Amino acid sequence: MHIPSHFKVEDPALIDDFIRQNSFGTLVSVGESYPLATHIPIELEVNAAGHQVLWGHISKANPQWRSFETNPMVLAIFLSPIDHYISSSWYFHDNVPTWNYMSVQVTGTLQLLTGEALEESLRRLMNKYESISAKPVDFDGLTASVKRQIHGIIGFEISIDRKEASFKLSQNRTLEDFNNVLVHLRATGDHTAMRMAQIMEEARPL
Repeated sequence: MHIPSHFKVEDPALIDDFIRQNSFGTLVSVGESYPLATHIPIELEVNAAGHQVLWGHISKANPQWRSFETNPMVLAIFLSPIDHYISSSWYFHDNVPTWNYMSVQVTGTLQLLTGEALEESLRRLMNKYESISAKPVDFDGLTASVKRQIHGIIGFEISIDRKEASFKLSQNRTLEDFNNVLVHLRATGDHTAMRMAQIMEEARPL
């Protein structure tokens, strides 16, 4: 991923937290003719060997999984739901408009998860997202007939080779331009724009 120096994030803890908070990602692999991509939860986890990995699964009906054996090198993309157009009219000089966003890309080698390892990945996935439910569903409490649906998915583990993060939040602008961008974002009254302004303000060094 091309990352200008102003926007590069290198703090491992910040990157890991971003992945955990924005784990509905895009898994990209190499197909026979074109790249293949699926939008799924991809969770940052620590496996039984103590290694940090990514876990996920796709439907067995999805042909992408057949590419994994021949092309195990994959890319996982994580995006913040908060992004926004930045008008050049918000600067005190001539320039072009741009877009502010936050993203992390992880590259690594994929292997299939089966048996107890696959079940553990599903158990942790459910525990994470069922925590918001009034009556959480527990993996180990599922009936045998429901658990048989596991046969319809392909689980995977990605050993992480590289993490790259780009948080493009107008860090390269003068303080005057930066503050004016905040004013205009908040003036829209739009929730996403106002949240972007807040994130920009929190991220900019004093």
